[in-house]
Amino acid sequence: MHLETILVLFIYFFVVFIVGQIKNDNSLVDIAWGFGFVVAGVYSFIRGDSFGLRSLLVTGLITIWGLRLTYHIAIRNLGKPEDYRYVAMRRKWGTKWVRLKAFLNVYFLQFCVMAIVSLPVVHGNGNTQQQIGPLAVLGLTFWCIGFVFESLGDAQLKKFKSNPDNKGKLMTTGLWSLTRHPNYFGDAAMWFGIFFIAVTDYTGIWTIVGPALMAFFLRNVSGAKLLEKKYKGREDYEAYKKVTNMFFPWLPKKGAAS
Repeated sequence: MHLETILVLFIYFFVVFIVGQIKNDNSLVDIAWGFGFVVAGVYSFIRGDSFGLRSLLVTGLITIWGLRLTYHIAIRNLGKPEDYRYVAMRRKWGTKWVRLKAFLNVYFLQFCVMAIVSLPVVHGNGNTQQQIGPLAVLGLTFWCIGFVFESLGDAQLKKFKSNPDNKGKLMTTGLWSLTRHPNYFGDAAMWFGIFFIAVTDYTGIWTIVGPALMAFFLRNVSGAKLLEKKYKGREDYEAYKKVTNMFFPWLPKKGAAS
């Protein structure tokens, strides 16, 4: 079943690639990212042999996560120029084989990551054991905490930026006083929550590579670390780093951030 889901995801990303080339905007893949997991979740649910409480919960949670993220990024990005990250990529690629480089470095790469990250979802939807036990309750708790950090963190930042008096300033209050990246932490927490819900015994433990890879990218590759570079050297940001953890939330403190 996972091979079928991988094929569906590949077709999905190829269609997004075509649209991105027509629009000459590779940052459209950011909008498509969250909805891709909805596609994986719904397809694996339909193709799965079990339509029990576990698969319903896994599919429902991934759909909520994916649709919220898609809406959030679409509202933020639609009607605006291509994101600066993808503009920088174009400059780096030069003028030869630009389309192929875009497909391999942006769309195919994200397809590969999604195929791995979605492993717990596909596993949960194909699992014949549909009973909800303590591990699933723990997973739902993780997911709820993560959802609050991601959605509330995004909402607080949006409200902060909407105030003209805050132009050029840093968001350091609310959840942003507990971690410099509450939305990325929340994202990672939700994926580990889905893993705990989906896994029933040791045979499914291997699917932890999914949330682990997502957390790695969020903290060290395309998420937190990328933004850290953007603000590196700013006096106010350096001061913010001294009292606020980078990823895992904790009370504001004095001294080095984790």
